[in-house]
Amino acid sequence: MTTTTATRHDRRMYAIMNRPDLQALSRTAARRRAWVAAHVVLTAASVALWLGSVHLGPLWMSCALLALVLPWCVAMGAINGATRGLLELRDRMLDERQLHERDRVRAVAHRITLGMLVSVAAVTGLAAWLGGIRFDGALLFPVLFALLVVHWMLPAWVACLRVQDDAPDEADELG
Repeated sequence: MTTTTATRHDRRMYAIMNRPDLQALSRTAARRRAWVAAHVVLTAASVALWLGSVHLGPLWMSCALLALVLPWCVAMGAINGATRGLLELRDRMLDERQLHERDRVRAVAHRITLGMLVSVAAVTGLAAWLGGIRFDGALLFPVLFALLVVHWMLPAWVACLRVQDDAPDEADELG
């Protein structure tokens, strides 16, 4: 980490993302998978509620969406803590290994997103060709919005799933 050019904001964000007291939340691979799964479910529910409130308009969907904000933020914070801010910190706050890992995470997430886009395009093209189905804006917008959210969140999910377990402390080995 190069701190010579780090701003006060950089140092504060680094401290938040690397709090030792919160590392227990994501110490094991099982815990990290659980946080990612919870975040995926919360994100999917949020997208569904937002789309429902925009297109259908019931007030309860907006209220339910607001109720999901806090758990979503907690899960996102756990993911950022597990990755130690890999995707949130500026380049100057990461060492070469972390910069390389961030590039790898983004490449893997990009490949997954590309596969999803190709699959959606193939399915819609095949359905239109075989069944004569016309896709209009009513279906197109929700699908594209969901893909946008996946494209936005996938690097964080991939980064969290790729984190290696910390080496056990000597006190843990003896006790």
